[in-house]
Amino acid sequence: MSEPRTIKKYPNRRLYDTADSRYITLEDIKRLVREGVEFRVMDARSEEDLTRNILLQVISDQEERGEPILSAELLQQIIRFYGDTMQGLITNYLENSLRAFVERMTRINKGRALYTRPDHLGEYLLVDYIGKKRKKV
Repeated sequence: MSEPRTIKKYPNRRLYDTADSRYITLEDIKRLVREGVEFRVMDARSEEDLTRNILLQVISDQEERGEPILSAELLQQIIRFYGDTMQGLITNYLENSLRAFVERMTRINKGRALYTRPDHLGEYLLVDYIGKKRKKV
């Protein structure tokens, strides 16, 4: 497997995609995630891994627009786990629950236009069965 793409975050808060040699936005980060591109965001000075922080910014940005996925009640419940002895278990539980959800939806929606495979969370294929075409979205 190849090395993940490196995105550098500069002190001026700009993100630089070293693979494409250009500055990118949080929208571009969201596109990379949806396309299943492996990447990491590194602080340009300290080399600290900022990937998780940037992904949280993308989620926050998405939650502020349109229809949020994370309700206030859900966020409160997650916050209650911080510092608790169960904190380590909640991550595995949420990941496994999401994986199971996608697997079930994949089975239910089989034959429909938009689906993903459980082993490739976030990799969606748009399938036109009439035109017999597939396109990643």
